[in-house]
Amino acid sequence: MAVTRIEENHWQATQGDTVVGGADVSRRPDGRLFLSVDAWHAAVFDRLAATAAADLGGPVHTVVDETDDELVAAWQRAGFTVGRREGEYVLPTDPAVTGLDPDLLPPGIEILPAGQAQEGPLRALDRVVRDEISATVGWHVMPAEVVPLPDGVTVLDPTRYAVATRAGEYLGFVRVAPVPRRPRIGLVAVRADQRGQGLGRALLAHALGALHRAGSASAWAEVHEANPAALALVERAGARRAGGNLELVRP
Repeated sequence: MAVTRIEENHWQATQGDTVVGGADVSRRPDGRLFLSVDAWHAAVFDRLAATAAADLGGPVHTVVDETDDELVAAWQRAGFTVGRREGEYVLPTDPAVTGLDPDLLPPGIEILPAGQAQEGPLRALDRVVRDEISATVGWHVMPAEVVPLPDGVTVLDPTRYAVATRAGEYLGFVRVAPVPRRPRIGLVAVRADQRGQGLGRALLAHALGALHRAGSASAWAEVHEANPAALALVERAGARRAGGNLELVRP
């Protein structure tokens, strides 16, 4: 069996003239590399994972369903270890169930519904939030999804963001992905100097209330299980844990 790097982001395993597996790598906007391997046989998987990881050098990540013991073991054979655990939570949207009143806001706060925020201030707020995360807990605590974006672009679709404002100043946002089967709460973020006022709760209440009015009975969110504030926020809204992922990393 031969493993060849046929493109910068793709490796191929062949047995004679037959392709028996492949591996691909994607780079997140925060710079992390995430590797995926597609192979039917363990020996092929092992060769692809080890070869691609060695070629890439540096830290390499992957995401695995927490219940897939066989796949976790395969990545561990290639030198990967658990870096973080991320729970998947289903949230009801009905305010009568969540206990979150979307009309009950902290003093002086207004929520701009999705699509109504000005793009310039929204992008500036996003940059502030990202810089604060980088300077404190780090991006390793953020959701592990791989979203390929152009260099320097972090807000792909401004119409997905609802924003908390006070006197025209942008203080925090919630991002919702309108997935047809079950919408996804992608991120709730508040500027560091504005925390502790209930803005995160207000933003979540707004997002869930809007989804309820649009006919969605539930939404889902991914939460880093070492983030007690985020866990408390969704659990107080009646979220139930429906599964989880492991982010594995090879130094």
